[in-house]
Amino acid sequence: MISVIIPTLNGRHHLERCLPAVTAQTADLPVEIIVVDNNSTDGTAAWIAQHWPIVRLLSLPKNAGYAGACNAGADAARGSFLVFLNNDTEPQPGWLDALHRALAGQPGAGLAGSHVVYFDGRTVDSAGDGYLRCGGGFKHQHGEPRTADGPPMEVFGACGAAMMIRRSLFEQLGGFDEDFFLVYEDVDLSYRARLRGATCLFVPRAVVLHVGSSSMGRGSALAIFHGQRNLEWTYIKNTPGSLLWRTLASHCAYSLAGGMGYSLRGHGLTWLRAKLAAVRELWRVLDQRRAIQASRRIHWRELEPVLEAGWITRKRREKRFALRDTNRIRVR
Repeated sequence: MISVIIPTLNGRHHLERCLPAVTAQTADLPVEIIVVDNNSTDGTAAWIAQHWPIVRLLSLPKNAGYAGACNAGADAARGSFLVFLNNDTEPQPGWLDALHRALAGQPGAGLAGSHVVYFDGRTVDSAGDGYLRCGGGFKHQHGEPRTADGPPMEVFGACGAAMMIRRSLFEQLGGFDEDFFLVYEDVDLSYRARLRGATCLFVPRAVVLHVGSSSMGRGSALAIFHGQRNLEWTYIKNTPGSLLWRTLASHCAYSLAGGMGYSLRGHGLTWLRAKLAAVRELWRVLDQRRAIQASRRIHWRELEPVLEAGWITRKRREKRFALRDTNRIRVR
């Protein structure tokens, strides 16, 4: 069975488009759909109960964030393959089958990511996640024109907007880190999976249209705080010691450059609060690090080839696109 888990917070208007697209999917295995409601106040739970009896509704007593909602959905799921899907998406025909066939066809792969495209249908949001040697995540092909679909290919990680993971691997990893709450939880999960020896596939034929950042707001203080705090936790927890020392100087430069950029846009204080919050929890994160590194199955040199060295040009292009173009292409 495949379990499609959709976390939502006041996203009924998105679910009106998302659920019909999900229920229309076909796959080799039976499919169950679980909507995890993060204590919405827009009537989402009552609307699903009335109009979508085939959907399993899991109502949480409080907002557990994206990570907590996904974990709650996984605990309730019955499938051997877990799919996590944002509520502001519209999967295209053949999406779920393409993901499952790609992952089932490669036993060494633990995760599979979708071809996430903005609602203009022409501009890529994510063609899989990448990770910089200096310690930062990015989206492959973000803002670039969509090209012809090809065969699955290996990438560092899967974008959490629309991804599949083997349940056995998800349980070995302990699920998403709920301390992240939201942002970077998918990068962290992919990193931990790779340290366990599992690879990730990007599946170009698994196309999902995506609004993006609909719950927290693109460029909001909430997104910046969690992103900048969780960036540090991901790097500290997961980067093997030898690689950590080799990249620490470049990581500091990368973080400071981010602080300068956010300061110029009026979010310098939010950036500083995020970094201080990361430091306050450092001892807990170091405890997690010890457990993660003890369970690591690959040598740090095996990790190097999938990490990207140059960050200045990539991040400048990514930020320019985010500031200039996304409002124009996000909504159909």
